[in-house]
Amino acid sequence: MLAAREHVLADLRERISALQGDKAKHVGCLPFGVPEIDAVLPGNGLAHGALHEFAGGGSGTVDGAAAALFAAGIVARTKGDVAWCLTRPDLFMPALAQAGLHPKRVVFVEGDKEEDVLASMEQCLSYGGLGAVVGELVRLPMTASRRLQLAAEKTGTMAIVVRRWRRQTEASDFGQPTAAMTRWRVSVLPSEDLPVAGVGRARWLLELMRSRAGECAEFEIGACDDKGRIHLSTGSANRSNTPDRSLYSA
Repeated sequence: MLAAREHVLADLRERISALQGDKAKHVGCLPFGVPEIDAVLPGNGLAHGALHEFAGGGSGTVDGAAAALFAAGIVARTKGDVAWCLTRPDLFMPALAQAGLHPKRVVFVEGDKEEDVLASMEQCLSYGGLGAVVGELVRLPMTASRRLQLAAEKTGTMAIVVRRWRRQTEASDFGQPTAAMTRWRVSVLPSEDLPVAGVGRARWLLELMRSRAGECAEFEIGACDDKGRIHLSTGSANRSNTPDRSLYSA
């Protein structure tokens, strides 16, 4: 009788675990592995079970290519499949692969409208068995961002929004408040010099515009390698703890 009871309990635990998905593996934070950057983030990394927001800066404000690659490098270091929700199917997969995100891990969810992207993100986050959920959006209303944050908290899955605007004037929306735990801006810098003639590794200006319970900062970094890792450029440091107020102008 006792053995039969233990067998039933073990079977029940397995079923509950399957229903819950892989929540346990998402607990905590995902460090960048760069002490200077991790030190300014609560928990010394990007929190799982939270919403994080990324946008391009400078000449990449509209295309958001650097921001997308930075996001790809982050989710490449998570475990499990990645849902990438979008309305414009124009991602160049070889570029994401160079940032460490293998095509076999990505499930694209395409919608006709931004509302479809938001709904898909919330559904994927509620599933709870993914490494991360990424969504490309022009606007991120406060109510929608709260829903994404709550869905991420419930399952422990990391949620990432990449802001992709169609015109420069839309970028002012990045100054509007959202429920994101962190907000980042990624701008392209001249590539690193090589000892021989050729194209050096891409460099970015990484700006932490908002961090809940943390400080703002900016760093010059080398772009993601094929493992999704970044590094601090020589001579770079936390250059400022004050965000660019031009983002908050009309």
